[in-house]
Amino acid sequence: MAAVVITVGEGCAGPAARPAEDSADAGFARDMAIHHQQAVEMSFIVRDRTSDENVRRLAYDIANTQANQRGMLLGWLDLWELPKTSRNAPMAWMASGGQGHDGHGTADGHEAGDGSLMLGMATKTELAALAKADGRQAEILYLQLMTDHHKGGVTMAKGCADLCKTGPERKLASGMVDAQQSELTLMADLLKQRGAGPRP
Repeated sequence: MAAVVITVGEGCAGPAARPAEDSADAGFARDMAIHHQQAVEMSFIVRDRTSDENVRRLAYDIANTQANQRGMLLGWLDLWELPKTSRNAPMAWMASGGQGHDGHGTADGHEAGDGSLMLGMATKTELAALAKADGRQAEILYLQLMTDHHKGGVTMAKGCADLCKTGPERKLASGMVDAQQSELTLMADLLKQRGAGPRP
């Protein structure tokens, strides 16, 4: 899966174009950088827990693509001279667009106390389980966790595509939606091959 490449300064004319600290642009950049970091972490974990080439190739593609995108998001925050952390709840920037998420818990009901900060993110308990799993068990758990993760990421990226004002960031978000939806289809097939499916 090829990474979406956009020059950091593209479409940013200078201070006048800098988003506000509490804007959707800044919020998405901060939150998706955190979201992507966990996807990279899970992908490196499963790479060492299975010898299956299809799962290892998918994990490599996800880790490579999302690490590159994370660098772009953090680069924009630097360019905009905005902090990489916020006092606002995770995903609070989506509330202005009627997305209906206040940053507490996730789509599957996990609470932030176990480390699940945003839609689809795995908890600390789930990450620990993945790190202990081997072979087919690790493959299935990774594919299930990453399916939830991608679904949350798609929701967030669609939110930025609707709410963000910076053209290159909207373009990146739209690219994330397309790429992650394609990977969701692939992960569903890989789960089916293993006699499993996404988590309810």
